[in-house]
Amino acid sequence: MMKKLLILLLFVSQVFWAQSAFEQGNKFYEKENYEAAISSYESVVSSGKQSAELYFNLGNSYYKLHKVAPAIYNYEKALLLSPNDSEIKTNLEFARKMAIDDIKVIPKVGFNKLLSDFTSKYYYDTWAWIAVSFAFLFLLFFVGYYFSQRTAFKRIYFIGMFVLLVGIFLSAASGFYEKGRNENERPAIVFAENAPLKSEPKATGQEATVLHEGTKVYILESIANWKKVELTDETTGWIEDSAIKEIKN
Repeated sequence: MMKKLLILLLFVSQVFWAQSAFEQGNKFYEKENYEAAISSYESVVSSGKQSAELYFNLGNSYYKLHKVAPAIYNYEKALLLSPNDSEIKTNLEFARKMAIDDIKVIPKVGFNKLLSDFTSKYYYDTWAWIAVSFAFLFLLFFVGYYFSQRTAFKRIYFIGMFVLLVGIFLSAASGFYEKGRNENERPAIVFAENAPLKSEPKATGQEATVLHEGTKVYILESIANWKKVELTDETTGWIEDSAIKEIKN
C-alpha cells in the first residue's frame, strides 16, 4: 500500500512539475525570451510529457529564433498529435518557407491516389469514431425496424440499416488503412546544415544532391549509420543517420 502511495505521489508531483515548467515557458515566450522558453519546454519533453500544445509552442519559439529544422520538427510533432489543427498547419507552412530546399511534390496517380486522398481526410482515430457513430445509428434503425408496425416504415428502416452497414464497413476499413499507412511512414527532418545525399551507403559514394536543414524526408531502410531516404519528388539516396531526426520517435 505504501509503495503504491509513493508511486502515486511521484506521478502527481511530476505532473505538477511539468505543468509548472510549461507555464514558465509560456511566461518566457510572452517576454520574448525565446531561449529560456525553449529550455523550459524541452525540459518538459525530456520528462516524457508531450502534447500538441507543447510541441506547437516549442516550434513557435524556434521559429522566432529562425532555427528552421527544430521549428519544422516540432510543428510536425504537434501535427501528429493534432492532425486537424489549422493553426499548426499554417505555422508549419511559414516555417517551411524558411528552408533552402524547394523539393517538388510529385502527386500520386491511379487508384492508390484516390484511396489515399479519401482516407487521409481524417485521422484514423476520427474514422473509428465515425464507425462507432454509424453503429449507434444502425442500432436505432434496427429498433425502429423491429417495433414499427407499418410496412412503409419497415422498408425505410431496412434501407437505412443497409446504408449504415456500408458506412460502418467503409469507415472502419478507412481507419485501418490510414493507421497502417501512418505506421509504415517514417518521416524525418534534416538537421544538418548541409547533408550530402549519396548513391550508396558510404562516404565515398557518388553525391546525388545536397540537402539542407529543414527538408523533410521519408526513411525507407537502414544500414549501419546510414539511412536510405525518399524525397517528395521521389528522389532516393543515402544520408548519414546523424544528419536527420525522426519525427515519430
